[in-house]
Amino acid sequence: MLNKKNAAMRPRFFFNLLRVFGRPLSGRKLVFETKLVSMSFNDNRLKSITVETANGNEIIETDNVILAIGHSARDTFEMLYDLKLPIEAKPFSVGTRIEHLREKIDKAQYGKFAGNKNLGSANYKMNAHLDNGRGVYTFCMCPGGKVVNASSEENRLCTNGMSEFARDAENSNSALLVGINPNDYESDHPLAGMYLQRKLESKAFVAGGENYNAPVQRVDDFLNNRKSTHLGDVRPSIGPNYEFSNLNEILPEYVSTSMAQGIVKMGRMLHGFDDGDAVLTGVESRSSSPVRIMRNTDTLESVLIEGLYPCGEGAGYAGGIISAAVDGIKCAEKIIEKSNR
Repeated sequence: MLNKKNAAMRPRFFFNLLRVFGRPLSGRKLVFETKLVSMSFNDNRLKSITVETANGNEIIETDNVILAIGHSARDTFEMLYDLKLPIEAKPFSVGTRIEHLREKIDKAQYGKFAGNKNLGSANYKMNAHLDNGRGVYTFCMCPGGKVVNASSEENRLCTNGMSEFARDAENSNSALLVGINPNDYESDHPLAGMYLQRKLESKAFVAGGENYNAPVQRVDDFLNNRKSTHLGDVRPSIGPNYEFSNLNEILPEYVSTSMAQGIVKMGRMLHGFDDGDAVLTGVESRSSSPVRIMRNTDTLESVLIEGLYPCGEGAGYAGGIISAAVDGIKCAEKIIEKSNR
């Protein structure tokens, strides 16, 4: 259960990169439970940052910071906006998790070889282009995995998926997402995409009973726009409790309509994907960052502040774990080049 204290102090991994490169790391410090709350500048150059710790605020003087904040660092997005750093809204995707019986996905993919221990649990990756111009796709597929509650703010609910090492859980799941863009947002505010995420997560929280239970719905009920009242052979893996719902009433109409069309099309690609007893769990709203923190293409520094390096998925320059790691390496290399000069 979230509370105001741990919502405000959730872990922030911060590493002071000043004068590190080219020297041994002895004497450097890695800190946890440390939240970036402000920055100060002088002549458009980074001067220091302020961090919040259990012992109060601390000012760290530095002229280089890699801002690798992740795609859900909403308090940091708001702080940067208040500091008037150039930020723009960017496209991302929203939808739900969809889960099927693992054995059925294995059979659809492996046929008569399903159950062979050498094959492991089956994976899939699909996309569909619709007549309305939108794209629907599966993402972050978790074979033999489970759906998890990934909420990070009070009174808001969002989901994600995971697989344990054995990948032998009863269900397999993935995100089922619809691409959206700034034209779909409710304003032209740079943080409008983030506000849309919050709105959807608030509606999911209410639909789940306002107690962090997730709203779920059978695919057959979703396609027929009715609230589920029972389960079939697929039981939701999110737990311990959930709430029957009509996810069409949570998602924007252009998203739910596109998802419905996508499910039918994907059922033709993967036998059983459109199984009426498959379960949808809402909402999946954190597919990628809803903002881009503007940076120079050559130096990778903020277009406004020298020494500040917006980095990775949260800053809008990566789309997953590997690309975010690569972007971090690129930013580190730029600091090394500048230090050598």
